[in-house]
Amino acid sequence: MQKLQTSDNIKTAYDEFYKTHDEAWRMLGAKYKAQHIVDVCKGQLFKKVLEVGAGDGSILQKLSDYSFAPEYHAVEISDSGVAHIKSRNIKNLVSVQEFDGYKLPFEDNSFDLIILSHVLEHVEHERLLLREIKRVGTNFVIEVPIDYKTNVDKRIKHFLAYGHINMYTPTSLRYLLQTEGFRIEKDLTSIIGPEVTRFNTFINQKKPKTFINKFKILAAFVVKNTLVELSDKFKEKLANAYTVLCIKTDKQADIF
Repeated sequence: MQKLQTSDNIKTAYDEFYKTHDEAWRMLGAKYKAQHIVDVCKGQLFKKVLEVGAGDGSILQKLSDYSFAPEYHAVEISDSGVAHIKSRNIKNLVSVQEFDGYKLPFEDNSFDLIILSHVLEHVEHERLLLREIKRVGTNFVIEVPIDYKTNVDKRIKHFLAYGHINMYTPTSLRYLLQTEGFRIEKDLTSIIGPEVTRFNTFINQKKPKTFINKFKILAAFVVKNTLVELSDKFKEKLANAYTVLCIKTDKQADIF
């Protein structure tokens, strides 16, 4: 059987992506992603943590700053990403390795927590990666962006520009995980904060910092946040990201 690995064109794309690195933007995103990990793991203590698809190491940098765990490891498909992670000199980071996207270079049950943050939406064979992290870990934090909305098929070019080849809702992620033998222990939904939207609007998109534009950003956040607080039915409908803490079970869909 041919060895499964990430397609060469996808690996090349991510190598190029990290070469044109935007530290401020990525650290801002990491601030919230790391906080979601901390929040969903509240009350739990993990000693040995692996981040799969660690990108440039920005999330691990934040978790280390928070003293989240005493030992960290990272794997990443791009050599430029690995180089960025190493250059950070993250405290308590024990190992950084490049991997093929599917085969993790570790023994069974090597980690008591594996982090998969904003990775699944990029993966060609998502179920195979989930089975591999299930082999290597015992607890898992998985976060995905909630990209799937009405008429998502009319925005293909937009999402592919970010490498998002899979679309999720909270329900579809739960279905995927449960049919692969994961049990969700805790979950949370989140919406993009004004700080992130302002950076994207005024720095990335270079739109003018007018009073009207600033007001629109704040007003949109307040309305969404208010709706979420008023009714549970809006939490998943308006969410921009969904984070789950899982454990593995022996169960798997009979079809497999």
